[in-house]
Amino acid sequence: MPLYEYRCDACEHEFEALQKMSDEPLVHCPACDEATLRKLVSAAGFRLKGDGWYETDFKSGTKRNLAESDSSAKKTKAAGCGTSCGCH
Repeated sequence: MPLYEYRCDACEHEFEALQKMSDEPLVHCPACDEATLRKLVSAAGFRLKGDGWYETDFKSGTKRNLAESDSSAKKTKAAGCGTSCGCH
């Protein structure tokens, strides 16, 4: 389930709520009980790395995208692209 951020326009209270995507947005502030909540637009701050169930159970061969260490990923990226790509 996604984590949504809310801010109250009345008291400026900010909080996060774990909700289903199909749930209606919250409207009542838990701090002041006014119906002035606004859902904020935010980006996810994480990246799934490693060899978790998705990489090991549903992908095979060259389609697997297992995370590499930072140094080896940089070497691979720089060696496999041209100088106009902007990645190095």
